[in-house]
Amino acid sequence: MDPVEYERMYQVEQSHWWYLGMQTITRAMLDRYVNGSDAQILDAGCGTGAAMSACLPRYGQVTGCDFSILALRYCHQRAIQQITQASVTALPFPPEFFDLITSFDVLYERGVDSPAAALAEFKRILRPAGKLLLRLPAYDWLRGQHDQAVHTGRRFDARSLSHLLNESGLRPLHITYANTFLFPLAILKRLLERVFPPAAGSSDLALGAGFFNPLLTRILAAEAPIAAGRGLPFGLSVIAIAQKEGLDEQ
Repeated sequence: MDPVEYERMYQVEQSHWWYLGMQTITRAMLDRYVNGSDAQILDAGCGTGAAMSACLPRYGQVTGCDFSILALRYCHQRAIQQITQASVTALPFPPEFFDLITSFDVLYERGVDSPAAALAEFKRILRPAGKLLLRLPAYDWLRGQHDQAVHTGRRFDARSLSHLLNESGLRPLHITYANTFLFPLAILKRLLERVFPPAAGSSDLALGAGFFNPLLTRILAAEAPIAAGRGLPFGLSVIAIAQKEGLDEQ
């Protein structure tokens, strides 16, 4: 990821409509599939620490890791201390240590050589019946300038993600798309980018929603009960809850 993108993330994660709406969707997914509030949680690829400070602590004790030392410095600015520098393909934790692993928009990056290797690590450090929550950008044909800024290596769809999880020995419990209601606007934006290419280094995060930010937040957040329930058939992101099988599987 471009270094400037970490700064953009840190500046907008607590106010930008996309982050606020996705937090609501994340909570709805975890409320359905995670029991109690005393889990040992790893946020794998924690970035600047927004999820660690905003929504994950209500489910247990959270540890974060990220390969970027710059990202971890922003975590420190949020007063987050339980973090370590590590790649998601080589995690410095003992087997069967965590009840829940979250990974938000990480396995798509070019820096992750093998998503399958990362999932193998997740499985190794999950306890029997432990859960994994993944969020990833959807549809390779939706690539845009923002993908250049965040070093996108691959995008996913529900079928490919389900296959990857099963091949890794993690059983998908629920797969859904998200950011569905605004999907037509995203397609229009990508089409316009092809006619009027944005400046090099530009990013979706640099586009402030201004007056429309509260409205867009409500629109995205409104998807939460549907995404966590029957699921959404398409969208800008694909989200999966998977489980490591074990004797105490629920």
